[in-house]
Amino acid sequence: MTMAIAHLSDPHTTTGAQGDESVERLRRGLDCVRALDRLPDCVVITGDVADGGHRQEYEAVRAVIADFPVPVHLTTGNHDDPRGLAEVFGGTDVLGGAREARYAVDYPGFTLVALDSHMPGSPGGRLGADQLAWLDDVLARRPDVPAVVCVHHPPVAVGIPYLDGMGMEDAAEFAGVIARHRNVARVLAGHVHRAVVADFAGATLTTAPSTHIQIGFTTGEDVPPLHADPASFLLHLIDGASAVTHTLPIPPATG
Repeated sequence: MTMAIAHLSDPHTTTGAQGDESVERLRRGLDCVRALDRLPDCVVITGDVADGGHRQEYEAVRAVIADFPVPVHLTTGNHDDPRGLAEVFGGTDVLGGAREARYAVDYPGFTLVALDSHMPGSPGGRLGADQLAWLDDVLARRPDVPAVVCVHHPPVAVGIPYLDGMGMEDAAEFAGVIARHRNVARVLAGHVHRAVVADFAGATLTTAPSTHIQIGFTTGEDVPPLHADPASFLLHLIDGASAVTHTLPIPPATG
């Protein structure tokens, strides 16, 4: 049976002046997932869940996902606070029952692995040797089952200098772990607020757009332009060794 994962990213939820807008955009994205003719097996939001890493921002997200009909899983981004996220969601299905921002969930048709690439005081990311060793062990547990590895910072350059300057510091070490495990069907990331597809260590890497704000494409050194719409999310369909990804629109509020 084909397994499905809905992949959203970067809601940058805030309870400040723009709070209603960011929360509403996340809700609208989840409503589009809910409207699919077949619900996915789970939803993954790949980081920058909160804009300031504040507890009240995570509580706002908790309220949005509370009644969602399938599990919703979160990873941490550079705007997040891993401890704050764990305080609100630790021990729940959102973190796979774990009490930290790295965890794994064994679904019947795939293994979902969430990594914490948050690096205090930096917009860039790092996984670290301990987490990479943990990932290596997790991926070896079910070698015949597809694995989907979720992380905020993409471990490849995306061709936008502003974003590539805040990438993953230990991407080469991460690639070394992924390359050892041929069961990795997808590496899911966020951070760039764009849909990007790239080869990575023998697997396919995809980044999901933001539910809140999109970053325009530019190869120059300036800060890229920002756009509210169009937003979208990814739907990953996994059937054994085969995987395919669709990009699906999130209509604007007036659409």
